[in-house]
Amino acid sequence: MKHHFLISALVALSTSAFTLAGEKPNILIIYGDDIGYGDFSCYGATGVQTPNIDALAKNGIRFRSAYATAATCTPSRYSLLTGEYAFRNEEAHILPGNAPLIINPERPTVATFLRDNGYSTALVGKWHLGLGSVSEPLDWNGLISPGPKEVGFDYSFNMAATADRVPSVYIENGHIVGLDPADPVKVNYAEKVGDEPTGISHPQLLKVQADEQHSGTIVNGVSRIGWMTGGHAARFKDEDMADTYLNKAIEFISGTKEQPFFLYYAPNENHVPRVIHPRFQGSTNMGPRGDALAAFDWCVGRLVQELKAQDKFDNTLIILSSDNGPVLFDGYWDGAVELNGDHRPAGPWNGGKYSRWEGGTRVPFIVSWPKMAKPGVSDALVSHVDIFASIAGLIGKPLPDKSGADGENLIKALTGESAIGREFIVQQALAQIAIRKGDWKYVPPGSVTQRGGIDQWIETQVDAPGLLFNLGEDPEETTNLAADYPEIVADMQGIIEKVAPEKSSGDKKINKKQLGF
Repeated sequence: MKHHFLISALVALSTSAFTLAGEKPNILIIYGDDIGYGDFSCYGATGVQTPNIDALAKNGIRFRSAYATAATCTPSRYSLLTGEYAFRNEEAHILPGNAPLIINPERPTVATFLRDNGYSTALVGKWHLGLGSVSEPLDWNGLISPGPKEVGFDYSFNMAATADRVPSVYIENGHIVGLDPADPVKVNYAEKVGDEPTGISHPQLLKVQADEQHSGTIVNGVSRIGWMTGGHAARFKDEDMADTYLNKAIEFISGTKEQPFFLYYAPNENHVPRVIHPRFQGSTNMGPRGDALAAFDWCVGRLVQELKAQDKFDNTLIILSSDNGPVLFDGYWDGAVELNGDHRPAGPWNGGKYSRWEGGTRVPFIVSWPKMAKPGVSDALVSHVDIFASIAGLIGKPLPDKSGADGENLIKALTGESAIGREFIVQQALAQIAIRKGDWKYVPPGSVTQRGGIDQWIETQVDAPGLLFNLGEDPEETTNLAADYPEIVADMQGIIEKVAPEKSSGDKKINKKQLGF
């Protein structure tokens, strides 16, 4: 016991000395999209091999009880950057591509915090947190502001929302890349603008067929959500997106010489549309979804290679995870359902993206920091909402006022010094929440929503007192034990009343606004 205490004390002392010496670590967050708990081979994937990610896991810490805060993209990304549960901001739902910025520039984010503490900061990839202000219509053809810069990123190269939403262009430091002023961009989500072909009017032009929601303006042979016109020279090519983001990330890493860096790298993989570069096509037997995972793994390998070439790898804290659980069909008929085989994208868990079942928010989570983190496997409960507070603890600086309110400093768990994480996890899906504490999972009364088969939504009404599952014995959440353990139900209800009293019951029906329609 004394020996264990001595080791812990020495690790804590070395971490403190490391910080005080001014040798701040670089910080790289690799945030995948719609990648499930079972989508990497180090988590048991059968349909795809991910050797580069597996290497990070082998030499780092692989977490088995880590969670995105929400089962959809915008809320999770909001929580990661702010340290606040997304349901505290009624605008933090899946956003259309022309939504205003939902993070108040006056509130600190992990990016502003690190920038103010000597870091060079960058966003590369998906944004989906809004651009511009509520008070003024956004002009896509000038400086697009406020945006990433106003919430802490010195450099940004991103798309406005998602690859399946217009505008289908890259934005670098607030300006559309390659925009011809004579061909201005217009975007609308309420009605069609311009006279360009859509997925409904010209389905013969499509590379991949889409449902009605995704049948707006056709860009690069893919119809999108919403309508746009103009900006033809600036429109991205889906096949090149992974390389484009990767190259920008590498440029940023190689360009930071004196300052430590913080890079929030958010590739499109595995979000729809899955239109893959030819060199990755056929990498797996699962079609575009599997091939996108292979591309993601390759990009991770190239980033690690670059860090090593720049002699920055050993002192770079890498956090690799996903914004929510997996989804096969999500608007495009790309064969993901038919070619999935026996691959289990959510691993042993039930559900996936959009749902309160475990597969909606329990995600892969790998931490690598060769200079300090001890390799291993951890069952500590951790949430993406804890990243802000944990990074503050890492560099030995207090959180700014009005920031990170829901996060906990779990840097000891993240670096392998402790096996103890947070006491409970809050899981959000659309406007609904659930609670996990220990092996117990509680779903309060209300509507449970999840993606069903192709172009299908399933809603199940949960009666009082709710659903209670023992995940250790019942990972697929099939046996409701609420009637047998009323004291545990009461404890879970008490947590909800304390954390989010307004969320004690779920939506009665699917809210289309929350789906980014």
